Amino acid sequence: MAVPAVHPLSHVFHPQHVDAYADTMRRGVDHLAATMRTLTGPSTGTSPEHAAKAVADVDLDRPLEDADLALAEMSRLYLDDAVWFHDPTYAAHLNCPVVIPALLAEVFVSAVNSSLDTFDQSVGGTFVERHLVDWTNGRIGFAPQADGIFTSGGSQSNLQALLLARDRALAATGAEPRRLRVFASVDGHFSVQKAARILGLGDDAVVTVPVDGERRMDVGALGKALADATSAGLVPMAVVATAGTTDFGAIDPLRTVAALSELYGAWCHVDAAYGGGLLASTTRRHLLDGIDQADSVTVDFHKTWFQPVSSSALLVRDGAHLGHVTWHADYLNPKDAEHPNQVDKSLQTTRRFDALKLWLTLRVMGPDRIGEYVDTVIDLAREVAVRLDADPALEVAATPQLSTVVFRYRPEGLSEDRADLLVPRVRTALYESGAAMIAATKVSGRAWLKLTLLNPMATPEDVLGICARIVSLGDELAREQAPAPVVA
Repeated sequence: MAVPAVHPLSHVFHPQHVDAYADTMRRGVDHLAATMRTLTGPSTGTSPEHAAKAVADVDLDRPLEDADLALAEMSRLYLDDAVWFHDPTYAAHLNCPVVIPALLAEVFVSAVNSSLDTFDQSVGGTFVERHLVDWTNGRIGFAPQADGIFTSGGSQSNLQALLLARDRALAATGAEPRRLRVFASVDGHFSVQKAARILGLGDDAVVTVPVDGERRMDVGALGKALADATSAGLVPMAVVATAGTTDFGAIDPLRTVAALSELYGAWCHVDAAYGGGLLASTTRRHLLDGIDQADSVTVDFHKTWFQPVSSSALLVRDGAHLGHVTWHADYLNPKDAEHPNQVDKSLQTTRRFDALKLWLTLRVMGPDRIGEYVDTVIDLAREVAVRLDADPALEVAATPQLSTVVFRYRPEGLSEDRADLLVPRVRTALYESGAAMIAATKVSGRAWLKLTLLNPMATPEDVLGICARIVSLGDELAREQAPAPVVA
């Protein structure tokens, strides 16, 4: 059957095609809703080989010319084996279920397609983003001269923060870049090391500081590291405190870290990509005490603010420092321009209007509801950890501080070496079953499993069900790898 001819401009979003747009969007929403009604787990556990072949077999030079056919193909290639973060048995990475008002905003973000680099490409969007930056700075406790910019994620926010710190240090000291040093805890995010490499500082530029018994940066060790670097003729460029480490959710002693940074003339950056949701909590905001003393802060709204990717921000206590990324282009941001623009503050030029997602979320739900969600997942992690600690087949690495639980299958008599071997096998078997998804990590060189709990609708029974399956898999796999008995 011949495919009917399609007008070459009929797919362009335009007032003449608004009925076709609305019909197509409804078909898409209905298709997604129908798919979600059939879901029975976070994933099907399909293999990389199977997923790759299905996509590679598609001939992109032969369009389907039909939205329904394209949706059906998309399901086969993507949705049927997608990972669904909303499922209560998804507990792998820092991926959250998203709130509906933010999804409503996505319709407008994509369709209108504003670019937030200049006023004449966004108009009101410029001020929506600026107002949200000011609002977040107020929550942090920064003064009115603070500023910031939305970014693609925590890694970009951390990169830009360290770029500002580098240029400030170079301007203040005249030191060679190879003498600059960045201090972060051994549990800090790897994006700090990546940023140092990108900024031309080298892999040796990042000094890792030990953590204390609560997995927080050891401030005594930090003070010694700063003193040792200074004595060696090196320049403390920045100290990165973490408010919510990826594995343990630990929050470094922010006020003390900021004071030590100031003492040594170093920029203090707080990576609150994970813990930034505490800014909305009415009961746990105190856990971020001292964050207002930082020079810059990273907040990922697409983690503990339950926003779709991407939605992050870099907040700066003194907005004048953002001038380190400014570059004037006559066609874009001429120096005599009367209108405000955001490109002067950003590493990006074209930028999506991601701020609208948070805006509609706050206008529909309000920040207190978001804070309740954050408190719910923290309470969930703590209850689960207590229950797991009472299970003789499981070992918990540390008391949760946010919403992660690090543990492993290790019944009495199982050596650490055998426990290490079982961790990846248990995790893989769990994924392949399609029943649940968890993460894995290393603690002091040993293999551990990790529950990352960011679903406020998940119950203790949901999560404990995952752990019961882990024990069952562990028992089975431990029998398989048990050493053969010695024959006399």
